[in-house]
Amino acid sequence: MSFFRTYARAFQMLGPERKLGVFLAAANVGLAAAQFAEPVLFGRVIDALVGAQAANRTPSFSELSYLLAIWAGFGLFSIVTAVLLAMHADRLSHRRRLAIITNYFGHVLHLPLAYHTGTHSGRLMKVMLQGADSLWGLWLTFFRDHFAAFVSIFILLPVAVYMNWRLGLLLVALLAVFAAITTFALRQTEAQQLGVERYHSDLAERTSDALGNIALVQSFTRAEAEVRAVKSVARKVLAAQIPVLTWWAVVSVLTRAATTITILSIFLYGTWLHIHGMVSIGEIVTFVNIATLFVGKLELVVGFSNRMVLEIPRLKQFFDVLDSVPIKDKRGAIDLGRARGEVEFDHVSLSYDGKRAAVDDISFDVKPGERIAVVGATGAGKTTALSLMHRAWDPQKGVVRIDGHDIRDLKIESLRRNIGVVFQEALLFNRSIEENLRVGKPDATPEEMADALTRAQASEFITRTGVEASVGERGRQLSGGERQRIAIARALLKDPPILILDEATSALDAATEKKVQLALDEVMKGRTTFVIAHRLATIRNADRIFVFHDGKIVEQGSFDDLVKLNGRFADLARHQFMIAPETLPSPAPAQIQSFRTPL
Repeated sequence: MSFFRTYARAFQMLGPERKLGVFLAAANVGLAAAQFAEPVLFGRVIDALVGAQAANRTPSFSELSYLLAIWAGFGLFSIVTAVLLAMHADRLSHRRRLAIITNYFGHVLHLPLAYHTGTHSGRLMKVMLQGADSLWGLWLTFFRDHFAAFVSIFILLPVAVYMNWRLGLLLVALLAVFAAITTFALRQTEAQQLGVERYHSDLAERTSDALGNIALVQSFTRAEAEVRAVKSVARKVLAAQIPVLTWWAVVSVLTRAATTITILSIFLYGTWLHIHGMVSIGEIVTFVNIATLFVGKLELVVGFSNRMVLEIPRLKQFFDVLDSVPIKDKRGAIDLGRARGEVEFDHVSLSYDGKRAAVDDISFDVKPGERIAVVGATGAGKTTALSLMHRAWDPQKGVVRIDGHDIRDLKIESLRRNIGVVFQEALLFNRSIEENLRVGKPDATPEEMADALTRAQASEFITRTGVEASVGERGRQLSGGERQRIAIARALLKDPPILILDEATSALDAATEKKVQLALDEVMKGRTTFVIAHRLATIRNADRIFVFHDGKIVEQGSFDDLVKLNGRFADLARHQFMIAPETLPSPAPAQIQSFRTPL
C-alpha cells in the first residue's frame, strides 16, 4: 500500500466531515503562501536598506512602512491560521477516531462466524486500537503540518525558481539529492517494519490468550512459561525493529546535514553571483531564508515518511479487516415478522476449507412445533448444520428455508429475532445478571425476568446474589451450572418461535438437570425446537431424531424406531445403557483372549 494510496484512503475515512477536511486543506495552502511571503518581504526590506546606504542616505520610515505593514499582515495571518488549524485539526481528529473505533467494532460484529473462528480476538483488538490511533495521527499532522509542507515544496518551489532561476535551480538540485537519499533509506525500512507489525500481532495474541485462560495458566503452573514465551516474542520484535531504527537515525543525520549544506551553498553561490552583478543582497537573504523554510518543510516530509513507514503496516491490517465482507441484507430483503417455525434444509452443503465437507447434502423438513433431536459423534456436523439457520455461515450449496422463505431473502435481524440459541458454552458478558438477561429482551420487565429465571431453575441462586451482581469475565464469578441457567433464562426471555439447545444442560448436576429438563419440556411446547445432545436420556421424547455422521444425516426417526433399526443410534444407546445389556454384542474369542492376564 503506497504512501499516496494510504493517505487517500485515510482521507476517505473522514466520512461526513470531508468538507471540513477540504476547508482545512485550503487553509493550509493559504498558510504556506503566507510563510513563503515572509522571506521575500525580508529580502525586499534588505534591498531597500542597502539601496539607501549605497546612495549615502538614511532611509525614511515611509519607504519601509508599506513593506513592514505587509510583512506584519502576513505574520499575523500565519499566527491566527496556524492556531485555528491546530484547534480544528485536533477536534476533527478526535471525533473521527472515536467514530472509526465504533464503526470498526460494528463491522467486526457483523463479520461471519467463520472469520472469527480463524482470527484471534486479541489481534482484532490490537488492529482496531492501533489502526484508529494511526488514522488519528495522520489526520492531525496532515492538517497541522504535512499538507502545508507539500504545498511549499511542490507548488512554491517553482515560484522560487521563477524569482531567480540560478539560485532556484541550485535549491531544487540540493533538495532533490536530499530527497533521493532519504527515499532510498526509507524504502529499506518499509518491508522490515511490516515484519515488526507481525510480531506485534503475535505479542497481542499470546498475551490475550494467557489472560483469557488465566485459570489454566495458574492451575498448570504455566505463568513462568508464558512470561518466557512473551519475552521471546518481545526479543523478536526488538531484533526486527533495530535495523529500522538504524535507518531512521541515518535519515535524521541527513536532515540536519542538509540544513547546513543547503544554506551554505546558497550563501556561497549567491555571493559569487552578487560579485558578478547577477543578484542583489536582498535576493541572497531571501533565498537563504527560503532555503531554511524549505529544508524545514522537507524535514516535515521526512518525518511524515518515517511515520508512514511505521503506520502503513498497521493501516494495511486495519483496512484488511474493514475490507472483509460481512453477511449483509440483500437488496429487497423482507422482514419475516414472527415466524410459524417451519424449517427446511434443501440439499445443503458447507465446507470450511474446500476439501472436507462439514455439512454434506443435508435435506429435511421440520413442521412448526416439532421437537427434533440431533445426535452424533463430536465433529459430525451437528452444531455447524444448525448454525446455518441463523446465518453464522451461508451454505455453499442448497437452500435453508424458514416458513418457505430462503433465509438469504430475509433481513438478518428479522431472522435472528425468531431463533433462540442456548450454546454448549454459556456465553455471558462481563456485566450484571440483569444486563445479560436483557440481551434476550432489552425491554423486559422485572416480572418477565423473574419468570424466566424461575422457569430456568435459577431463582434460588439469584435470590442470593441479586440480578445486579456482576457475572465476571465470561461469567467466571458463577458456577458452570449457574452460567448455563442464566443462558437458558435469556433464551426463554427472548421467546423465539424456533429454539436451538446445543447441549443446554451439559453443565448441570443430575438434580438440577432434571428440574431444567422439566422447564424446557414446558417451554418447548408450541415452538420448533432442535436439541443437540450427547446424553440420549434427554431426548427420549423427541418427535424425531437426526443421527449425524461425517456431515450427513445417516438415520432419522423416533427413539424406538432407531433402536429397532439397530444402526448407529442403537450403538450409541447401548453404550449409554439406554438398551438392556443383553443386547450388547458378545466379544469375539480373539478379543477375549487379548484381555487375559497371565497368572
